[in-house]
Amino acid sequence: MSLRVSKPGLLTTVQDLGRHGLQHLGIVPCGAMDPVAHRIANALVGNPATAATLECTVLGPELIFLRDSLIALYGAAFEARIGREPFPVNRPVMVRSGTVLSTGNAVRGARAYLAIAGGLDVPEILGSRSTYLPANFGGYCGRTLKAGDVLAAGQDLKALSEQRFSRVTLKLALAKPQFQSVRWSAPELTLPFGGIVAARVLEGRHWAQFDVASREAFLRETWRVSPDSNRMGYRLSGPRLTRAKSVEILSEPTCLGTVQVPNDGTPIALMADHQTTGGYPKIAEIAGADIPGLAQLAPGGSVRFVKCTLEEAQAARREAQERLRQVEQAIAWELGIK
Repeated sequence: MSLRVSKPGLLTTVQDLGRHGLQHLGIVPCGAMDPVAHRIANALVGNPATAATLECTVLGPELIFLRDSLIALYGAAFEARIGREPFPVNRPVMVRSGTVLSTGNAVRGARAYLAIAGGLDVPEILGSRSTYLPANFGGYCGRTLKAGDVLAAGQDLKALSEQRFSRVTLKLALAKPQFQSVRWSAPELTLPFGGIVAARVLEGRHWAQFDVASREAFLRETWRVSPDSNRMGYRLSGPRLTRAKSVEILSEPTCLGTVQVPNDGTPIALMADHQTTGGYPKIAEIAGADIPGLAQLAPGGSVRFVKCTLEEAQAARREAQERLRQVEQAIAWELGIK
């Protein structure tokens, strides 16, 4: 056993990169809301990108480590502490057996990912360890973590952690009784800077059905993430969007980033746990490169939509993938991983 949950936080689940290729069977990909942050957290402890992490949302958990462990907390800026000491985020940290990590509140962003050397060892279901809350499967018992839960790492945690951390011991900058860390940290790639996130969008299949005023408002207004948003979708507070002519449409496939508009005129941006099909009109599709930044918005956060072309969205995706590749490569070099 690797760690025990003493306080579960607001919404803490086990996630990886999701289960893909099954939407035709009605099974959604789910996975990390911010896959970039998930991947960098794993890189910081020498794990492959596919290893399972803990996704901590807005109010993080309090965890007791039962073995010496190499861990990393990356993503949203949380008030993380070990005892009275601030916990060094965005970098590899070696914690000792018995250490209590309190992640606290998120002060910027909404989601951080706690990676542990070797990954979390929960059953793999349909090719993934991700939790899918609406159907209660995957992850740890198909649910959010509760006080008293005990999780295991995938390998001999103590030996693996010591082996990986020994490669960076010459670069130590911080040595405390309960933990050690390094002088460098990974750059922040997905956290919002300033008060508003800008997300690029392409015209959705039903863009032309919306009246001119609604199309203009969608691109002009600042939308706020409603409190009743979740991993399935963000309800966006703002002006009511209407179609010029109400026409019945057939249910059809949806995807991550689809923006649907139900009959009440409130747009919903579909997120990691989105349904596989839907019958609401689609006003827009959010560019994939901007989904991780959107995932870092907590309820009350603001987003504006900027229209782009397919070519611009593809270029943004390539740029984001290259930036992530460079960060992962730099971390691997620091860890002495070839």
